[in-house]
Amino acid sequence: MNRLTRNGLIGAVITAICCFTPLLVWVLGGIGLVGLVAYLDVVLLPLLAVFIAISAWGYFRQGVR
Repeated sequence: MNRLTRNGLIGAVITAICCFTPLLVWVLGGIGLVGLVAYLDVVLLPLLAVFIAISAWGYFRQGVR
């Protein structure tokens, strides 16, 4: 597994954990930034798509070599 695929997968997993669990809501609530919770879907869903695209690009690029 090359670095691009590995980094894409790590980013996708971390983003998915923040996106599908209330972990980030608890953290933002704990530090007093509850107002940012409304914008989480606007940021996290496209970020998840970007990391999945990066890992797919790395995977297919690895097969070409």
